[in-house]
Amino acid sequence: MTQSPIAALWRRYRMQIVPWLFLAPALFMFAVFVINPIIESIAVSFYEWDGLGEKTWVGLNNYRELFDDDQFYTALKNNVIWLVLYMLAPPIGLALALFLNQTVRGIRLAKALFFFPFVISQVVVGLVFAWFMDPSFGLLGEGFKMFGLEPVAILADERYVTYGIIIAGLWPQIAYCMILYLTGLNSVSPSVVEAAKMDGARSFNMLWHIILPELRPATFIAIVVTVIGALRSFDLVSIMTDGGPYGSSSVMAHYMYDQAIRNYRMGYGAAIATVLFVIMDVYIAFFLRRMLSKERGR
Repeated sequence: MTQSPIAALWRRYRMQIVPWLFLAPALFMFAVFVINPIIESIAVSFYEWDGLGEKTWVGLNNYRELFDDDQFYTALKNNVIWLVLYMLAPPIGLALALFLNQTVRGIRLAKALFFFPFVISQVVVGLVFAWFMDPSFGLLGEGFKMFGLEPVAILADERYVTYGIIIAGLWPQIAYCMILYLTGLNSVSPSVVEAAKMDGARSFNMLWHIILPELRPATFIAIVVTVIGALRSFDLVSIMTDGGPYGSSSVMAHYMYDQAIRNYRMGYGAAIATVLFVIMDVYIAFFLRRMLSKERGR
């Protein structure tokens, strides 16, 4: 019996086709809910639009205005500060993971306590730290008073407000990185560690030459997620200061929301979102290229 051309092609290429059939639903959802909104957002950035009426084509005017906007540069500077200080999360998370990766009594309770910040909502984190830093009744203010110092209104001071919010953000971010590294440490082969010990590897040498290379995938995920978290920071800023005082703690995501939703400037907000998207893509692509080049050089 002669096979149809389709059946013959299926028998010949089914090992290549079947994986794509399984991936097709996920790829479709990704295209509809991720790729399409990105394209739509970039397209809207070339219009003046209040979100309700007719769109008016303005070309690159939104981008020209954006690069002449002082508040945009304030938000961009704050995002850079977020990005630099958020890079503390992976090494601190690694240190906590190494500390908690032990088989001693009570270590499970310690793991649960360190894991707790990652579980609770960012809104709760923001409220807790806002109360903590309140100069009138917060614990931080009481600590200043114990040493005879005047409490500092961190969230009302343009010099310190961004750093105060970042400290609040680092609390759950460190917990997330710690979880990633704990998972990675569980996959490290005990035989490799024992062989290294027999060869005389101890403490720092063991960490640098044995443990860290094994944790490279966890490090990659931790850094990428941390970078994304720093650049898209919005909820803590909104909860703790709403961008104040006088816009000094605003970041690009919050400024985008402020322009698009509160000021009904969807086109201008989309232009901010597009710039933020490009910055994230460039940074992550640069880091990914470095990681792949190191893998090829091994």
